[in-house]
Amino acid sequence: MAENESRRALFSRRRRANVDGGRQHFHKVGVSPEEEGALVRLAHEQSVTVPRLLVEAALSLDQRETPTERKQAVAELFKLHRLLAAISNNVNQIARATNATGEVQDETRATLDAVRRTAVRVDDAVDRMAS
Repeated sequence: MAENESRRALFSRRRRANVDGGRQHFHKVGVSPEEEGALVRLAHEQSVTVPRLLVEAALSLDQRETPTERKQAVAELFKLHRLLAAISNNVNQIARATNATGEVQDETRATLDAVRRTAVRVDDAVDRMAS
């Protein structure tokens, strides 16, 4: 249980972690109403504060993604992993029933379609992480 709570905290923290001695430097940035709307929307999409979004974006200019985006991608891969585990359980149950009765189960097509959709999601998630 504690592992799930710590994983949830890792992926859901809105503010940056505290640092020893605190942060002594502050920067004030003026933005237009349109820019404010865009910043608030992006921060909301990433479940972070606007200051965290600005700092991560500025400090990750030489990288492909911000730490928050990376954590969200990893969280998506965890969700896909759990989904694949559930689907594989269904496939095993269908195979067991088919082997026992010699008849193809009604759920086979729907389950195999779910496998294909999930495989596409995995491919998309990996492509997003690679690009």
